[in-house]
Amino acid sequence: MNTTNALEHARFNMIEQQIRPWDVLQASILELLAVVKREDFVPLAHKALAFVDMEIPLYSGPETAGNAGQCMLTPRVEARMLQEMNIKPTDRVLEIGTGSGYMAALLAYRAAHVLSLEIDADLARIAQGNLQKAGISNVDVRQADGASAKLESTFDVIVLSGSVDHIPAALLAQLKPGGRLGAIVGDEPMMRAHIVTMGDDGKATARQPWDTVAPRLLNFPQPSRFSF
Repeated sequence: MNTTNALEHARFNMIEQQIRPWDVLQASILELLAVVKREDFVPLAHKALAFVDMEIPLYSGPETAGNAGQCMLTPRVEARMLQEMNIKPTDRVLEIGTGSGYMAALLAYRAAHVLSLEIDADLARIAQGNLQKAGISNVDVRQADGASAKLESTFDVIVLSGSVDHIPAALLAQLKPGGRLGAIVGDEPMMRAHIVTMGDDGKATARQPWDTVAPRLLNFPQPSRFSF
């Protein structure tokens, strides 16, 4: 089997054996996963892991306090979150945690525009390059701390590409009426996806459709661990 055929076979197995069994059944999502080349967003040192059901480290060298835990989420979590967001072609999307740019690329194919915030300057630069190589022009990658960034507009969709202890009220305030926010919330070993919809009356409703775990997004508030 030549290299191209081996890649396509691995991609097919990822979609059919990991993603579809995880209730990702929307045909357009499954087709998109075959179009956006995940291996082009994986660090060179880990390309052999591009289609494996695991989180892929975005740094191959020593971890520091600034990059510890930075990784691509598993393919099934990315695909399920994408499906849950029900993105429309006119939607403006905010992503927090660009990483390598892969989730931003998936979002970009569904939305009108994506603003993706990445706290790590090196990753922001790499992600921008990956997106340009992929021919994706409707993503703006910005080096910024998503936990405290002051944004000039509201969004139809907000996606947190990592976990948080809770969803900050300031982020919910960035949702337009009818907007959706997707986040993984909780503490290991039990976290749940939270899909929040903002009503026309400014009240948010949430559902928690599935369990998973994911690395923490940096700088988001953590609960006090002190006990008395």
